[in-house]
Amino acid sequence: MVSRLKNTYDKEIVNNLIGKLSLKNKHEVPKFKKIILNMGLGEDASDGKKLKACVDDMSLITGQKPIITKFKKSISNFKTRKGSNAGVKVTLRSNKMYEFIDRLVNIALPRIKDFRGLSSKGIDSSFNYSFGIKEHIVFPEVNFDKVDKIRGLDITIVISSNTKQGTLELLKEFNFPINIKKN
Repeated sequence: MVSRLKNTYDKEIVNNLIGKLSLKNKHEVPKFKKIILNMGLGEDASDGKKLKACVDDMSLITGQKPIITKFKKSISNFKTRKGSNAGVKVTLRSNKMYEFIDRLVNIALPRIKDFRGLSSKGIDSSFNYSFGIKEHIVFPEVNFDKVDKIRGLDITIVISSNTKQGTLELLKEFNFPINIKKN
């Protein structure tokens, strides 16, 4: 089953972006490759119950079981040991990615308290877009009563674009609330 946003992208957004970005064909149009969600746990990573709660919350948010990330190096100032748990991470592709974007833009971002839009400075040198959410409870799948601690999560959207303008236009076409004045 193809996602609603994927159909919209194929039928409308591709044609809009060809005109806006003055591209020659539809294969040059920027598109989403994958979405990576990361939740760092800090000191709670060593506690099995808290780690399991984070895995459960992340799997509810994404619809996919996350992997548990490990520290690569021991750093005494941060009290980390090589090989110990660091957090949880999920990579979404294809239909799950489009369904997550739909829920993120239409449900989760409007529920953020004092939300004034996402910054356009989140575009990196590879023209991918990254931003953070301070409270993972903005997603309706997470039951607020069962959450032991409110955690933040980082979202990175990998985009096949060659310019910053292409990335911004793609995000605007998908109704991401990008605030240009915030810069």
